[in-house]
Amino acid sequence: MSFEELRIKYPNFVYEKYEINELEDKYELVFTFSITGLTEFKPVVRLPKTDKVIDREMLEYLVFHIGLIELVSYFKCTCSPNVEIKAGYIDNEQVEWFRKLYYYGLGEFMYVNNINCPYDDLMNITVSSNRRFNINTDYTGNGNMIAIGGGKDSCVSLNLLKGLDNTCFMINPKVPGIESVKTAGYNQLYSIERVIDKNLIDLNSKGYLNGHTPFSAAVAFISYLSAYLNGRKYIVLSNEGSANEPTVLGTKINHQYSKTFEFESDFNNYTKKYFNLDIKYFSLLRCLSEFQIGMLFSQYKDFHHVFKSCNVGSKSIPWKWCCNCAKCLFVYIILSPFIPKEEMVSIFGEDMYENESLLNIFIELCGYSDKKPFECVGTYSEVRYAVSLVINKGGELPFLLKYFKDNYPLELEHDFRLDFNDENNIPDEFINIVKQELDRVRGYIND
Repeated sequence: MSFEELRIKYPNFVYEKYEINELEDKYELVFTFSITGLTEFKPVVRLPKTDKVIDREMLEYLVFHIGLIELVSYFKCTCSPNVEIKAGYIDNEQVEWFRKLYYYGLGEFMYVNNINCPYDDLMNITVSSNRRFNINTDYTGNGNMIAIGGGKDSCVSLNLLKGLDNTCFMINPKVPGIESVKTAGYNQLYSIERVIDKNLIDLNSKGYLNGHTPFSAAVAFISYLSAYLNGRKYIVLSNEGSANEPTVLGTKINHQYSKTFEFESDFNNYTKKYFNLDIKYFSLLRCLSEFQIGMLFSQYKDFHHVFKSCNVGSKSIPWKWCCNCAKCLFVYIILSPFIPKEEMVSIFGEDMYENESLLNIFIELCGYSDKKPFECVGTYSEVRYAVSLVINKGGELPFLLKYFKDNYPLELEHDFRLDFNDENNIPDEFINIVKQELDRVRGYIND
């Protein structure tokens, strides 16, 4: 059925309740959502217990909020126009905050599914619960919770923050992330399990609506609870300034919406007003571009055969670079100005510039199309700059680089190594760490 047909047949989606089951060493969070006349969902999140003293009402409030972001993954299969919140109370301003997140977080989903739905029409949210939370905000946090994915970005953050009071956390840990943490010399890993209800997978297989949801927003709320349980002050992400660029030109449709500075700032404003704990959420790398992150990462050789970013390759055992997708090609491009070809081939398994089947993706990454690939990739301009730097070194050119030189101008006027994005939420003590390392690596590469 189409978007319109599904909304007519299944007009009501309900966030019924959440449960906190205390197991021996874990909290098991179970959320119940229902689509009237269709099915019920019970996704689960499990987090390790800690020895920190916590306020039960605050725990309940934070868990309730995780449900508010989890619901969007289940809402999307029918896009029911009426969403009812039974699990707890939020005021009108909170409702509007979540409506914004849902709408722009589903931007790619709607684009890919050819859904043209105005902002005010996507969902009407009603709150039928009178369950208010009497929270205690007496809390002092110390140290950092560092989010780990296993790609080059989180490896850079791990390296930058060595020696500080850190706990790494991962959702559904995979080998590259675990090995990155070990390689960086960290010994504290807070492992979180997030389980999708199989009913959703079954509906997707039957043709119900499916697509991208704002996973990083789920990371934000889960990381906030994790920081609270661990007594941490800072939640450190590794989202770069490049994430702010829309995926579809001239729109707000962005594969990385919940990685943008806009969402990060919205989240901090929300948590300050409604949670009021001594916890701050920020991206350590927001001041940098993907190009600069690649420049830094190129110097951290211990990570080069550990990190992985390929979503296709993550489904194989062991995790590998598939060398046939936009994410693989982008990472290859952004590292290629700094790492010799022989080492690049050793890391990825082949020279991706010779892969003729990647031409259309290459053109999209370079910005000579109407959109970027729907992946976590950098801006058009920094991709063109990286490609131009490699071409400018001279020598025989592989297929994709020769195609670029034959069809497009080299772009070398702007030196991306010198950039610094002041639009960030990075505390001063952290920003100085980034600046010093940026200066060190720039000097080394220039020499």
